[in-house]
Amino acid sequence: MTQSVSIADLMSQSGVAFGTSGARGLVSAMTDRVCFAYSCAFLQHLADIGQFEPGRHVAIAGDLRPSSPRIMAACAAAIRHMGGEVDNCGFVPSPAVAAYGFAQGIPSLMVTGSHIPDDRNGIKFNRTDGEVLKPDELAIRAQSVALPDLFDDEGMLRESQPIAPLIDVATPYIARYVDAFGNQALSGLKLGVYEHSAVGRDILLTLVKALGGEAVSLGRSETFIPVDTEAVRPEDQALAQQWAAELGLDAILSTDGDSDRPLLADEKGEWIRGDVVGILCARALGIKAVATPVSCNSAVELSGLFGAVRRTRIGSPFVIEAMNALVEEGQGTVCGYEANGGFLLATPIPVEGCGLAALPTRDAVLPILATLVDARRQGVTLSALLAQLPGRYTFSERLQNYPSAQSQALITHLEHGSEAEILARLTQMFGALVGEAGAVDRTDGLRIRFTGGDIIHLRPSGNAPELRCYTESDSAERAAQLNEESLRLIRQQKADT
Repeated sequence: MTQSVSIADLMSQSGVAFGTSGARGLVSAMTDRVCFAYSCAFLQHLADIGQFEPGRHVAIAGDLRPSSPRIMAACAAAIRHMGGEVDNCGFVPSPAVAAYGFAQGIPSLMVTGSHIPDDRNGIKFNRTDGEVLKPDELAIRAQSVALPDLFDDEGMLRESQPIAPLIDVATPYIARYVDAFGNQALSGLKLGVYEHSAVGRDILLTLVKALGGEAVSLGRSETFIPVDTEAVRPEDQALAQQWAAELGLDAILSTDGDSDRPLLADEKGEWIRGDVVGILCARALGIKAVATPVSCNSAVELSGLFGAVRRTRIGSPFVIEAMNALVEEGQGTVCGYEANGGFLLATPIPVEGCGLAALPTRDAVLPILATLVDARRQGVTLSALLAQLPGRYTFSERLQNYPSAQSQALITHLEHGSEAEILARLTQMFGALVGEAGAVDRTDGLRIRFTGGDIIHLRPSGNAPELRCYTESDSAERAAQLNEESLRLIRQQKADT
């Protein structure tokens, strides 16, 4: 006996959202039934576009959250139900399972909640040729699936089966970088690897050693730690500075939970913001054209390093769409990166070894390695490498418990009227902080450039009751202060209304 369920209804009933990042929600809401249904809907969509049929293999992997093995088993059951064969890649980075899927020409999925706490989890889906994009998301949400009678009253599988024998995808992922950079690329460098609970921690350690560097293991945890590369915890800032000082490290390397977003600290233990690592990586690789969200550091334009810079809305699907457009325009080697540091390679590129194949999904390893290799090649520290870029600094924070409707109302209020009226209104609101408003950008939210060079960017969150604020200035201290004061003004305005 089967039960027909629409994905749109299931989203509403379960509270498990489905977007271009895949499915994401509370572990308690991500029952086997919900995960099974979303996986079936994904494969049904791929069947509609000719990327899945019975007998086709589907790769599956997960991060180190306690709930990941159960969700992986539910997804594997869905793959088998749809007539697919499961390639169990185990617990490996998101880009490793994606790279395997792209190389094999098969779909893949990664069970991960990325950087969010472990009371939540998610499933990220990849097509045979790249990430799920907006049109795919809409098509998956429009699916209805016939669920078999496999679940108990709690929505859990009555019988569990082993997922499948393990397939080694870590070795080719490691070889991708060793073959490209060579076994002496990090020779002479003493590098700390902040392991915490990142699924790619052992791969990072192996890579440092395979590339000739000295690897120092730091902070391994058997309890899941939600590391957000865009909002580094104060304790992680303090730890990095302590480790750098006590151990004489040249750099500290880490990633978020599913190891698709990098964390890189210099020889002083100062974490480098992800969008700046993206610029350094793109420069090191000799990239010609860059796609990056509108919220990222403007040093990418000011540096004059790239023939084309395409700004996008925030989110990897928009970055990928812009990368694809740059490739079609014949702009040469093309990459993308996000504020979280995730680096996407749209075209193959030549490097010292055998070159690098394209990997059009967020990757943490490439930006870390390319930046370190470039610093070693030049014989400079990471802080000195960073100083070669224009001195622009960004900061981001958010107002929590700020309803989406209120965020939208604020943006609508600020941007209505003629351009002159908008600039006058923005100058009136923020002028005491930053002077006269000179230009606005509505690519994603409201980005205001002031005549003195400072930037304030306000954006309602797409998936939480939050108003995000991104600021940019000519010093890190100024960017942070500007962010704090901007949010204070908005908070005050909310209290006055």
